[in-house]
Amino acid sequence: MIKVGIVGSTGYAGGELIRLLLNHKDVEIKWLYSQSYLGKDYHSIFGNFFKLIDKTCVGGDINELINEVDLVFTGTPQGYCSGIINEQLLEKVKVIDLSADFRIKDLDTYTQWYNLEHKSPEYIKEAVYGLCEVNREYIKKSRILANPGCYTTASILALYPLISERVVDTKSIIIDAKSGTSGAGRGTNVSNLFCEVNESIKAYGIANHRHTPEIEEQLGYAAKEKILVNFTPHLVPMNRGILATSYLNLLDKYDYDDIREIYEEYYGKEFFIRILEENIMPETKWVSTSNFVDINFKIDERTNRIIVVSAIDNLVKGAAGQAIQNMNIMYGLEEQEGLKQVPIYP
Repeated sequence: MIKVGIVGSTGYAGGELIRLLLNHKDVEIKWLYSQSYLGKDYHSIFGNFFKLIDKTCVGGDINELINEVDLVFTGTPQGYCSGIINEQLLEKVKVIDLSADFRIKDLDTYTQWYNLEHKSPEYIKEAVYGLCEVNREYIKKSRILANPGCYTTASILALYPLISERVVDTKSIIIDAKSGTSGAGRGTNVSNLFCEVNESIKAYGIANHRHTPEIEEQLGYAAKEKILVNFTPHLVPMNRGILATSYLNLLDKYDYDDIREIYEEYYGKEFFIRILEENIMPETKWVSTSNFVDINFKIDERTNRIIVVSAIDNLVKGAAGQAIQNMNIMYGLEEQEGLKQVPIYP
């Protein structure tokens, strides 16, 4: 059994981690860390866990708590994980961080976009970017795992094959993405109140959203050159889900079968990536509460552009589910363990 602790257990991603891990046959949850709800029964915070989990939230010295576990998930704001990482901790536990602290390899880029001083830059190079279907072999050997962001997961997986195979112009990438409100977290914020969000849709973070450099860096590895993208996220009045629509110029004339073959080559054996049938476009409802990524594309012959659409659940494949998938890879377990839930519909 893998003994795990969860820091940031009372956020939406933390709750999803617990929901999924309760159905994982190889995991024992040892403690749930939350300074905000210290001493409170966990089911009193999330009533859906009543009679399912009998734990109270703990706090205190994380260096003492790690003696009880093999792995720590940190679902915390930027800056926390980099502040606790040191060699003494890593000699005892592996860490899967759901924040951005170790996602970006360029320290100046991290400082610029997050306006934070990184507290353990010596570990940035070692940390593995946990995009499972791309970095699986590196994940197997990692002890610091940077779980990708939700928008980035939907965007990178949709475009990675096209950019790797050099069939699109890397200077023409536009990503238009929509997310449910759970992506903004559980904290109090007027802009996320029901009356502010309901019956509305709005763009935010235009030209400066923090997931932009993460998308650019990872797609840059695929292209083997620096990439810039136009990324615009939108908030839509639903609880969960991301739909990303990307627009790219093709470098030659390709038909549907040409592009389909590329996607099949990269993802044909991937359980969690579903390339839909021709003319069937992804919908967030079809992936809700699951770890699936649905992808499809359309070639606009008139403009010689390809339009790629991807859908994920931002709390599962975009956060907790991918973190568990990474854990399974790290420990040599069946990759689907704990993640076989059928998406909920309707």
